[in-house]
Amino acid sequence: MLSEYIQAAMRHAKYEMIEDPKPFYGEIPELQGVWANGATLEECRETLREVLEGWLILSLQRSYPIPAIEGIELTVDEPALHG
Repeated sequence: MLSEYIQAAMRHAKYEMIEDPKPFYGEIPELQGVWANGATLEECRETLREVLEGWLILSLQRSYPIPAIEGIELTVDEPALHG
């Protein structure tokens, strides 16, 4: 399911050219803070995917809400308490 979510999120990526030494800018609008830039479009895409993966790991570790994309939801169940 994680791979499906990443693929769906990357399909939502928006790219544009900016005035910068790394002129390719990309973001996933539904996911606040998930953006990247690169010297080439491919570098930007690769970096954006890495940023997305890191963002997801942090969000899951800290139980932050993760917006559903294309009907795919990622949630973490509370760990069972052993008594």
